Amino acid sequence: MTAVTDEDHGKGDGTGKPDGRADGRWDDGLIARRAAAAEAREAEETAPPTPAEDDAEPQVEAYAPADGPLPARLDALRELVGLSRARLDRDTLAEAGRVLDEAAARQRLSSRHTVIAVAGATGSGKSTLFNALAGAPISDTGLRRPTTSQPIACSWTDGAAGLLDRLAVPGRLRRRPHPGPAAFDEALQGLVLVDLPDHDSAATEHRDQVDRVLALVDAVIWVVDPEKYADAALHERYLRPLAGHAEVTFVVLNQTDRLPGEAADLVLDDLRRLLDEDGIALGEHGEPGATVMSLSALTGDGVPVLREMIGRFVSDRTAATRRLSADVDAAAARLRKVYVAEGRPGLGERARDEFTDRLAEAVGAAAAGQAAEREWRRNASRACGTPWLRLWRWYENRGLPGSLDRMGQALTPPEEELTARQRVEQAVRIVADDAADGLPGPWAQAVREAAFTGAQGLPEALDELAVKAGAAGASKRGGGTEAGRSTVPQLGGRPPKPPRPKWWPAAVLAQASMTLLQIFGGLWLVGQIIGVLEPGLVTPALIMLGGVVGGPLVEWACAAAIRGPARRYGQDAERRLREAAAGCGRARVLDPVAAELVRYREVRERYVTVTEFSTTGR
Repeated sequence: MTAVTDEDHGKGDGTGKPDGRADGRWDDGLIARRAAAAEAREAEETAPPTPAEDDAEPQVEAYAPADGPLPARLDALRELVGLSRARLDRDTLAEAGRVLDEAAARQRLSSRHTVIAVAGATGSGKSTLFNALAGAPISDTGLRRPTTSQPIACSWTDGAAGLLDRLAVPGRLRRRPHPGPAAFDEALQGLVLVDLPDHDSAATEHRDQVDRVLALVDAVIWVVDPEKYADAALHERYLRPLAGHAEVTFVVLNQTDRLPGEAADLVLDDLRRLLDEDGIALGEHGEPGATVMSLSALTGDGVPVLREMIGRFVSDRTAATRRLSADVDAAAARLRKVYVAEGRPGLGERARDEFTDRLAEAVGAAAAGQAAEREWRRNASRACGTPWLRLWRWYENRGLPGSLDRMGQALTPPEEELTARQRVEQAVRIVADDAADGLPGPWAQAVREAAFTGAQGLPEALDELAVKAGAAGASKRGGGTEAGRSTVPQLGGRPPKPPRPKWWPAAVLAQASMTLLQIFGGLWLVGQIIGVLEPGLVTPALIMLGGVVGGPLVEWACAAAIRGPARRYGQDAERRLREAAAGCGRARVLDPVAAELVRYREVRERYVTVTEFSTTGR
């Protein structure tokens, strides 16, 4: 069975009267009604321009109140976009930039006008409803599809020219309501009603115009009919994506005169169910949301109720603010995935300490400390040991490739240097992953890039700073040639000779004395044996024995005395090398990573400000 639309009922006069009477004439057929419509169009074309086309009145008053949350949210969104341009691609920020541009453009225009678009599918009767609200046959209706090819505007008051220019509505399609109750309704003063082409039109340019105008108007009235109210194109293309704009949305079920009995209520309930599935909040029980109602533009049933609702909506003068707030909410919802982190990303003390430990291991801080301690002990043994023991050690180590002296002169093999470089790279990779853990993709990538960029040349910088740190530490221990040398080995270099404490000369003198006693006692005994000196073995033997026993005792005492200083010397060398590595790693890796994290926290704070006063709960 073929459905009969509002246009098929033949209400070309747009008065909403079921009997078709207008200006005292009776339309007794389709041809007569078309002729009447043609006469009306000719009269409009020959009539002088209406005052609605006069844009002499200045556009004043910014729509958003200065003390409301919208200006702060727009400022935060503007700062958010500015801070993110270097980290996010242009496509990601495109919607936020469009919202900012459109908000600035709307706030420069009239605050006394509310622009409401009437949108619907082919045959839904939106043009008929537009005419019924305007009280005049402004928009064409009929059997031909699509009837509306360009947006047609009807302004109830002057001063809306700037808004219509923004919508690109040509002057020949700007109208004023028909003189009558609708035109002089005080609540509708400031209303700008726009009839849009069919959103499901076969003409691509018509759909493009619908999309363009819907992005600019303050509110929209969706007109659906009993046949197409569940159309997937309507719900998936428009209603579902614009669910956050529920407070500036009217959904009108038209052509209820075609539904028998309680069918209109059943269809309306099903429409509410579909809207709820789309995520559109319904304005029921005093809560904010979309207005959903049924009417018949043909018979006029429900049209006064809709006109009253629109009047309250227009007189409130907050539609533009609510529309812009919803636009900000939608832009923020799209940006959520690039600003909201999972968990608490950052660089904690544990991650910093572990990074320092890995760098210290990579540069061999512990091995350098142990080498410094051994070098201290070795020097002590050379200075405080008995001459005979030093001679024996020299004989044992003579020419051996594994001797201590030759070990000190050997450079680090290339494979060990490569291993150290790999350890540095691993340390950087681990700390970057820890810092980026939970961050949104673009910011995690920025953190990793900052870490890897700073890590370039890090092994060489560690080597250079380690040498400087060792030289500075050695200079603090005292003057002299030995004290001025570096006490921290380079990466792959030879440990320098440690400085001698002040008590070492006394120990050397004591050891020399013990040696002299041995020599003196031995010469005394030799003199007695050859008869040069008087016999008496006890005294020279005791002197010689004292020297023989005293030398090892002095060496043992010195070994015990140097144990603590040697350990502290090794620990000090390890600490200085560790601090040098930590400072270099902090300057080249940790600080750039921390700067990226601070930048992310800053943009996150701006994002929180944008979403703090959300009107859609997103």
